[in-house]
This record gives sequence, C-alpha cells and structure tokens, in this order.
Amino acid sequence: MGFGDDEYPMKRIPSVVEAPSQNLESCTEYSYSRDEVELARYGKKQQLRRNFGLLSIIGLTCTLMITWEGLLTVFQSGLNNGGPSGLIYGFIFTWIGSILQALVMAEMASMIPLAGGQYNWVAILSPPSCSKFLSYLTGWMTVISWQAALASSAFLGGTMIQGLLVLNYEGYNFKKWHGTLLLYAIIALSLFVNTYFARLLPKIESMVLFVHVVGFFCILIPLVYLAPHGSPKDVFATFNNGGGWGTEGLSFFIGLSTSMFAFIGCDAASHMAEEIEKASTVIPRSMIASVAINGNAEAAINSPTGFPFIEVFLNATGTVGGATSMTSVIIAAMVFATIGFLATSSRMAWAFAREKGLPGSAILAKVEPRTALPLYSIGLSTIISLLLALINIASATAFNALTSLVIASFYSSFAISAAVLLHKRLTTPPEQMFYGPFKLGRAGIPIIILSLAYSAIGIFFSFWPASSTVTAKTMNWSVLVFN
Repeated sequence: MGFGDDEYPMKRIPSVVEAPSQNLESCTEYSYSRDEVELARYGKKQQLRRNFGLLSIIGLTCTLMITWEGLLTVFQSGLNNGGPSGLIYGFIFTWIGSILQALVMAEMASMIPLAGGQYNWVAILSPPSCSKFLSYLTGWMTVISWQAALASSAFLGGTMIQGLLVLNYEGYNFKKWHGTLLLYAIIALSLFVNTYFARLLPKIESMVLFVHVVGFFCILIPLVYLAPHGSPKDVFATFNNGGGWGTEGLSFFIGLSTSMFAFIGCDAASHMAEEIEKASTVIPRSMIASVAINGNAEAAINSPTGFPFIEVFLNATGTVGGATSMTSVIIAAMVFATIGFLATSSRMAWAFAREKGLPGSAILAKVEPRTALPLYSIGLSTIISLLLALINIASATAFNALTSLVIASFYSSFAISAAVLLHKRLTTPPEQMFYGPFKLGRAGIPIIILSLAYSAIGIFFSFWPASSTVTAKTMNWSVLVFN
C-alpha cells in the first residue's frame, strides 16, 4: 500500500473507455502535461485551470470537513443519544471508518482523476451491463449530497450568528427568517470569492488550513484551563439515552450521525481533480492527510442560543466576550467551509452535466473561456441553496433533515463506487488492473469490505429520528427526501 513514482507509468493503464486512440497517442508528446495525458485517456480535454497544489487542496478538504468545528455545531444530537462517552467513542469509531473510506477513495481517485469523482469511478469500473444505470444513480446521489452540504453549511453559519445575537443582546427576538437572510449573506460572499477571487482560492485555502489548526488550540486551551473538569467516569463511562430508545447501544448508534457529519467532505479533492496539478498523486495524499489531521450537558442542550457549544464556552470563560470570541472562530470556519462547498458542489454539477446527466446539461457544462470557470454550474449551486433556505422559514425541522441527507447521499455514493471496485478486484487478474500512483495492494480487499460495512451502518442509522416518540416535528424527514 502506498505511492509509486511521480512519473506516471503510462503502460500500466489501458484505456477503459471509448476514447479515440489517436488522441492518446498525440498526448504522449512532451508538449502535453501528465494531467492532460490522464484526461485524454478517458476522452476528456483540459478546460479548467490547474491552480491547486498539495497544500492548497489539503486546505480545501480540511476546510470542508472542519471536523472539530463541525462536531461542535451539531453535537447536541450526540449528547442526547450517547452522552459524553458516546461522543468520544463515536468520534473514534467514525474516524477509523472515515480513514478506511479515504483509503478506498484515494485508490480510485489515483486510478481515475476526473472531476466527477464517484460518478466517473463507477462508470469506468462497473461491468458494462450495469455501468450506465449505476453511474447515473451515483452521479445524482453525489450531486444531491454536495448541494445539501452547501446549504447546511451556510445555514449553520447564519444561525450561529443568530446565537451570538441572543447571547449579546437580551432584547433580540429570534426569528427563523433572520437566519435565512444571514444564510443568503454567507452564500453571496461565497459566490463573490468563487468568481471574482477564484484565482486566489488556492492561496486562501492554504491560509485557512493554518486557521483550522491554530483555531483548534485557541478553543482547546481556554476550555482546558478555564472550564470545570469532570471525573474520568463522567467523561468515559457516562452514556445518555435521551431519545428513550430500548437500549443505550441503539441510542449510541443513532447519535453517530454527529461525528459522521463532521467527517463529510474528504472526497472534495476528487471533484477538484481537473484543477489540481499532478492530480493522480496529489488527490490521494490530500484525502488521507485531511482525515488524519482532523481528528454540564443538560444546560448546554437547552441553551437559548440554539447551539450547546456556545453555552459551554460561556460557562468555561464566565464572560460573554470570551464566549463570543471563541464562537467567532467557529463561525469563520463555517463561512470558509461554505466557500469551499460552493466550489466543490459546482464542479461536481459541472462534471455530471458534461456527461449529460443533468437537465440543461448543454448550458451547465459550459466553461467561461476568459476565467476558465464553470459559471453556470456555480450559479446553479447558488440558486439551489437560496431556494432550500426558504424551507427554514416554514420549518427548521424539515431543513435540519439535510444533515441526515448529506450522510445518506455521501455514504451511498461511496458504497456503490467501493462495491464496484471490490467487484473489479475480485474478477480481474492483478496484472490487468489499471492502478494509479497510489494503490492499496494486498490490503485493498479487506479495507474495502470494512469500509462498506462502516458505510452501511452510517446509511442505516442516518434515517433514524432523534427520539423514539415520533411526531411531525421530531420525525427525520431525510428518508422521504432521499427516496
């Protein structure tokens, strides 16, 4: 398991799609880059600018995953189902599962460095008899997961700003439409950065990686030194079954969605593949590195701010100013994540439209020649988020179903692509497999099987409601949206 030489071994990768042979031969000239050769192998041509390197794409992926920041924003569900100990053990379980997923995706991204990610992997690796159906299904799942993630990120950022308003102004009257307008502001900023400052996006993401790491210690140190400390039993042996489920074990698995949501996004690099230099080598490294880098309850759960972590910060520092400063770090991370989500979701939509998978593909697949940006796909992702935000005005419960929808869609698209890779490995002699610079070797099959088992757990429990007493308000409507 590991990387080969940076010089791409062309003879090891036979063409597996219908691409004109003369295109492949012409691309072996020295005037073409290695990335262009890899695109030509799958019948594609270079349309987007390759501005991202290893550091900047790790920054983008870490920014999207925002694991510790994201865990803080949604850990209310984990406290309710699982408790403090459930959050700790659930985080470890999810981290291991996410590493397994990242390893499998790294191998596929190294083999097939195309912006469609899971869609392209399934289309090329599947048996011809079911390739079109499975790839089309996977493409839609991936598009849905990234569009839902974009809207969720902007929503969390907007409502966290509302939480600070509640904390700092006693007379503030919390309204759901305020959160929608704040979401619109964050989306507008993201659109501005992804268009007018698109060339600077790699540099911005490199700086955000620094903020992501430093911000962790800016939050951790005050909590360690200022917050009241519980006993080891409170931390490692205190479970909570706030949903009223039959067993604490069942409650624990339902609460896993908290940690799973925090690790979503490690496939982002694959959807930026056609904007990354030496994509077949850089993408696997960024996927693995991003997962490796990210690694009083009742009062917190009932916090008037709507976010338990704000109450935790307030209790730890004892001052509104201290809690506001610490929360501002989380909000900044969420805003930067939204910028990255818009970039990634639009590239996925563009790649799928390029294969005529979306309505209006002829327009959505266009790339503006002056900027080399898929402006129509960026606009589509923006409009979808603006429309989804209207749901929040009518029902925050319905909008919150997007969190579960992100997990179900992402894990399902991964499961299909991992399953076809497993089938390919089991039915193809090793010498005929077309690996890229990164491959799992003999460990590949066990890793794929374990990653599929983990993904099945995530998909199954992502549809469960937080409480065993289900009403229209507490129902997890993601199962309806997903179907």
